[in-house]
Amino acid sequence: MKEKVTIFDSTLRDGAQAEGISFSVDDKLRVLKALDKNGVDIIEAGNPGSNPKDIEFFERLKEVELKNARICAFGSTRRPGVKAEEDMNLERIVEAGVPVAAIFGKSSIFHVTEILGTTQQENLRMIEDSVRYLKSRGMEVVYDAEHFFDGYKLDPEYALQTLLSAERGGADVLALCDTNGGMMPHEVEEIVKTVCSRVNTPVGIHAHNDSGLGTANSIAAVRAGARQVQGTFLGFGERCGNANLSQIIPNLQIRMGFDCLPEDKIERLTESAIRIAEISNFSLSGREPFVGKSAFAHKGGMHIDAVMKNPSSFEHIDPEAVGNKRRILMSEVSGRGTIIKMINEIDPSLDKKSAETTKVMDRIKELEYQGYQFEGAESSVKLLIRKILGYYKPFFEIEDYKTINEKSAGDNLTASAIVKVSVKGESIVAAAEGDGPVNALDIALRRALTNFFPQLKDVRLTDFKVRVIDSGATASTVRVLMETTDGQEIWSNVGVSSDVVEASLIALTDSLEYKLLSDMERQLREYRLI
Repeated sequence: MKEKVTIFDSTLRDGAQAEGISFSVDDKLRVLKALDKNGVDIIEAGNPGSNPKDIEFFERLKEVELKNARICAFGSTRRPGVKAEEDMNLERIVEAGVPVAAIFGKSSIFHVTEILGTTQQENLRMIEDSVRYLKSRGMEVVYDAEHFFDGYKLDPEYALQTLLSAERGGADVLALCDTNGGMMPHEVEEIVKTVCSRVNTPVGIHAHNDSGLGTANSIAAVRAGARQVQGTFLGFGERCGNANLSQIIPNLQIRMGFDCLPEDKIERLTESAIRIAEISNFSLSGREPFVGKSAFAHKGGMHIDAVMKNPSSFEHIDPEAVGNKRRILMSEVSGRGTIIKMINEIDPSLDKKSAETTKVMDRIKELEYQGYQFEGAESSVKLLIRKILGYYKPFFEIEDYKTINEKSAGDNLTASAIVKVSVKGESIVAAAEGDGPVNALDIALRRALTNFFPQLKDVRLTDFKVRVIDSGATASTVRVLMETTDGQEIWSNVGVSSDVVEASLIALTDSLEYKLLSDMERQLREYRLI
């Protein structure tokens, strides 16, 4: 059997401290459900008494049923000179009614005397008393040894004594925290190995990414004996962020043979990353290892040829193992084999010599001459191929549109749009206001279509880039690259015109058409009709 490494996710607590992240209560509930669906063991939900939002969140948690995860409340050890049973922070953790508590205490003499302002012995009593009290109330207790590695380097024996105090109190896990994020992997591995030889309680690791080593330090700790890994699912957190669980989990499970998530859950890793990024309003980098859009993207002709023959030539794992997919990028260096792969996804009977293939290639070359660039816009390429091969019928057609920009003296610029579309022989007119003409068009178009296609209400733009192709004049051709998500997948489309609004509308229309086509094909596969 594989050895278990418990995954402790702190997206809702440590992640919420990241600059630019602001969860509503509903956001936190959605993230919670996404993490539970992905099979995470423990979800740290926050401090139940720290603010009105968390108070409401813990109250609403009582109505939530989870299938995989245990909820954890966060807090600190008791205050100096106060009995554990009289400490308000500890009482709020108990009143939260969750099965797990994570409490932090001081490991460094510097923090004990200079920051906490108490004695070394009182700090040890605070740790032991707090853990013992929470255990007496029937809770599983994770003791977070704050600044442990810095404290160990300052005074190894005292740092170890803080852990032994938590152990005497009955802690279930001793989590060693690289709070400042300044440790090197070899230091972490050496110190964790020493700790594991001195304690009888399972050891965990809580790493920050201030040196860019959060993932490496977490893996080093597991190599040395740690069996719980704390982090945030996408790595965001205070300062430079926390250890990134979407990197750590597949490295430990796929590459190193540990049991982190159920086998059927790790295949949902990419889906979960996109979903959590969407809820968090966090821009998921295409170059994010394992779960990014570009993680398994191939552009160079020689690379593509090799991957077609044997994927392991340029891929360290099978993309589907983490729910991602291989992408073959259209570009000037990708070669003819790239387009035939896309064609074969639609019509497997065609080859490089087919007349239809030549027709597709000629049309792509013509569009590239006009200024289109299909690298990173495979959705537009797939729609184009279907149209040329006769495998496509549009879901809707835009009959007319108008955008209006207005600015009064002293007022902000406002934009509105009117769109007339035809769906199943019926004409619909919709209008909307937005932050600029493209946003107004987007809102108006989806307003016109959602009665026919309700799934479009979940679609939103995540990135929008405009590039002038023929520079030097206001009448230049522009290329718009648009990235879209429905909270489950991310796709990109391209539009080109001498008018930036028209170029945007071309990309926007392709984006919505691609979503509808993908949903239709998914349903047909479910009913085994294709």
